[in-house]
Amino acid sequence: MLDLELLRSFVSVVDAGGFTRASERVHRTQSTVSQQIKRLEEDVGQVLLHRDGKDVRPTEAGERLLSYARRLLSLAEEARDVLSQPGSEGAIRLGIPEDFAAYRLAKLLGTFSRSHPTLRLDVRADQSMNLSRDLERGELDLALYKREAGEKGAIAVWPERVHWVTSKSHPIQAEVSSVPLIGFPLGCLYRTGAIHALESAGRPWHMAYTSSSLAGIQAAVAAGMGLSILSEMAIQSDHRVLTAKDGFAPINRTEVALMASPGASPATLRLADRLAEFCDTVQAKAA
Repeated sequence: MLDLELLRSFVSVVDAGGFTRASERVHRTQSTVSQQIKRLEEDVGQVLLHRDGKDVRPTEAGERLLSYARRLLSLAEEARDVLSQPGSEGAIRLGIPEDFAAYRLAKLLGTFSRSHPTLRLDVRADQSMNLSRDLERGELDLALYKREAGEKGAIAVWPERVHWVTSKSHPIQAEVSSVPLIGFPLGCLYRTGAIHALESAGRPWHMAYTSSSLAGIQAAVAAGMGLSILSEMAIQSDHRVLTAKDGFAPINRTEVALMASPGASPATLRLADRLAEFCDTVQAKAA
């Protein structure tokens, strides 16, 4: 059985990038943390960290253990919370796309949290590919994420409206020799769709701006740095929508899917109902 204290020190060393800062986080001496990592490596029979002077990074085995360590520590924290609060509804780990987080969803989640005072809500905004992966790994209880239209399995799905956009003040001309793209990092559904659409049309392209932040992408588009694909709710007043008449064909259809982990708790399913109602309302207003 893995010792949670050893796992906590291991996660702290990885996150801090070294033993000195990790020892401060876990309130142990540096030598104690070092001994704990050595004990953990002996327990699992694997070298978990590459040590290069003051720099420390996980080995391949360490990377594999890291995900499990985070989950075990999170479950231990959840168990303590539940037992310390009689009648607690536990915790819900929810994943949502960033444009939903920046929209009205925060208000819905705040209302839900206040109406369930014994429930701990842990919300993470991230790229859809990461949310889908973490739901499969059991690191999320509920996820609202984007995917290609027609995939199987979901509590509910909604077709998504996405558009090519450029700057209203500094638009990119259709006849440019290479289309400058703005998007999320590799793996993003919109980025993949934009590249496929351009290559299918035989148009050269290059990445002009990559950001993990929706606000960064919106600002880069408004500044005229390039073109991007955005959902309708993420398009701003200083953006201009491009159509096939401008020389930009639509990307493949996408949809928003609501998925829950197997054996989801009653509280998780109640939140899923609220999210489904929210998405139904957004779709009705956009129709």
